[in-house]
Amino acid sequence: MSNIRFVNRGNSRGEIWLYDTIGQGFFGGMSAKDFVSELNKLGKVDVINLHINSPGGAVFDGVAIYNSLKSHPARIEVDVDSVAASIASLIAMSGDEIRMAANAMMMIHDPMGFTMGSAADMRKTADLLDQVKGVIASTYANRTGKKEAEIAALMSEETWMTGDEAQKQGFADLVTEEQRIAACTGFDFSNFRRTPSQLTGKARPAGHSMSQVKLVAMDTRSRVTTR
Repeated sequence: MSNIRFVNRGNSRGEIWLYDTIGQGFFGGMSAKDFVSELNKLGKVDVINLHINSPGGAVFDGVAIYNSLKSHPARIEVDVDSVAASIASLIAMSGDEIRMAANAMMMIHDPMGFTMGSAADMRKTADLLDQVKGVIASTYANRTGKKEAEIAALMSEETWMTGDEAQKQGFADLVTEEQRIAACTGFDFSNFRRTPSQLTGKARPAGHSMSQVKLVAMDTRSRVTTR
């Protein structure tokens, strides 16, 4: 069952709690198709408050969700209550105003993929990952005012940011009071290379490598995700 909820609060205000992975099936969250369907059910609202606590998930679902919010006529106010990692950080960029709790985290990194096939298949997937990175980096750059090359370097480093750091880098507008939920996210961050110890409950060993990459099918041979 998805932990993503949509509520019309009346007075032309809607709220969304995106407290799950992005994408359905393998990821266990909500597909972009279902997200847009629920978004439309909010009806005519002037303001949508989007609360985010998500480790990311399927890249193309995330891009579609971002675009659906960006094109919505309502003002989008984003609150990162705990974690906006990977493609969830891209969704956060849809906000006309982006707020982060003081003890929340945001993370950007390169899209990842897996291919079964020939060397040609693998080169094709590598080219696709480069294209996807370019699209994502452009979105971050437009929101932050940074150059795409600088964003690309931050993505390659798997950059984790506190509220203060995200605000300084242009990924957030305001830092708000600490949220209790930020101390207990309940997500598995073992797929990431540089997860802060406060999210894992233990220090990361030097040279830790990514394992058990979670993927979403793009075609019969290649898969790509940002988680």
